[in-house]
Formats: sequence, structure tokens, C-alpha cells
Amino acid sequence: MTATLEVSDNVGTIRLDRPPMNALDVATQDRLRELAEEATRRDDVRAVILYGGEKVFAAGADIKEMQAMDHTAMVVRSKALQDSFTAVARIPKPVVAAITGYALGGGCELALCADFRIAADNAKLGQPEILLGLIPGAGGTQRLARLVGPSRAKDLIFTGRHVKAAEALTIGLVDRVVPAAEVYEQAHAWAARLAQGPALALRAAKESVDAGLETDLDTGLTIERNWFAGLFATEDRERGMRSFVEEGPGKAKFL
Repeated sequence: MTATLEVSDNVGTIRLDRPPMNALDVATQDRLRELAEEATRRDDVRAVILYGGEKVFAAGADIKEMQAMDHTAMVVRSKALQDSFTAVARIPKPVVAAITGYALGGGCELALCADFRIAADNAKLGQPEILLGLIPGAGGTQRLARLVGPSRAKDLIFTGRHVKAAEALTIGLVDRVVPAAEVYEQAHAWAARLAQGPALALRAAKESVDAGLETDLDTGLTIERNWFAGLFATEDRERGMRSFVEEGPGKAKFL
């Protein structure tokens, strides 16, 4: 398998396993979609980690495989490529990317699908597709601009340059930089903490933010209002408010 899903303590780790650089070939792209759908379905997965191993997250697409494709082949393939990454982005649970080594091209685009990004202090990220006479095709032109703003996104996409961890943190491309040996540990701690939270409220929060970013403010407020009211029908809401009244804030235990 080019990628696997391992579950422990309600945290699912989607682990890329295509040495030496975790190049994202067609088989790996399709596998990511399968694993994202599995993580979405499974009740024992309450938070997800995207991880490429201790040395590299993912150094991009399989260029040799892409070189053999003509226009017709890529017209067919590009939709499946985007669908695979969108499946990861739409996992209705908290998702953190644990970034080690290179996260370039498709690797960077995969990291952009997470809700939170923890990077090693020696990590390098970028969208170097322009150096191949291409542009990002797995969501990079859209998710990167939404995350860091259009000017910074254009700088990275136009030049194809690599961004070191410190700069990535400064521009908001990653959320935390830690020693390389601690990346997975800290990603797991983040995911495990949220895995203990109210699953439906976390889903509502994620979908409200993500869907709201795609529309105008009034529509976004409607999305938020509907989710907010809907949560009053859940056991988690009853449990959380009862605990607050009886025990004080922050002590509720969610199933």
C-alpha cells in the first residue's frame, strides 16, 4: 500500500508510505481518497493526522508518470486528482498535518487540506510547478491563496521557490514549528486533545468556517445559525451544559 490508516486512541493517522520521497502518483492519490472516506465513516476516528514519516512529508507528484500523460489523459485525470485532495479537506473531523522534510507541489497541497499544520524546524514547503511549465493542480492556487492571501500565494506560485519553516510560520503557511523529532508527537497531542471533544460540535465548527469562507457574510451567518441551533438537539450539548452548571466550565466528558 502507498498509504495506510492506523487508528489509536480515536486518532487516525493517514501515513504516506512510498519511499524514498512519497511521490504522489495516481495510485497514491486514489488511495488518499479511499482513506479519507474511511476516516470520515469510522466512528472510532475522531481526529486525523496526515504524516509522511520521519524524513519527508511528500516531495510532490510523480513527474515521470506525469510526463507520459498527454492533454487528453490529464483532462481525465485532473478531476480525480482534485477529488482525492478534496476528500481529505472535507473529512468532517479535525485534521492536522505533521510536516517533516519536504512538502512540495502536491505535498504542499496535501498539507493545505489540513485544519492545522505542525512543521519540523528543517521542513521546506513550496509550489514549484511553475518550474515545470505548469501550475498547481491539486488545489494549490485556491487553498494557498485563501490561507496566506493572494499576494503571498502568487509569490510562491510564480517563483516556485521553497519556503523554510521559519518563513512558513511567519506568513501563516504553517501554524507551529517544532524540533524535527517532535513533529508527530505534537501532532498526535493536538489531535488526541480534540478527539476527546464533542464530535458533532467540532464537525459543525469546521463546516461553518470552511463553507462560510466560500460565500458572502450573510450566507455564512445563516450556515452558522443553522448549525448552532441544530446542536441543541444533541446529547453532547446536553452533557456539556449540564456539566457547566453542575461542575463549572471545561469539565465535561464527551463520548
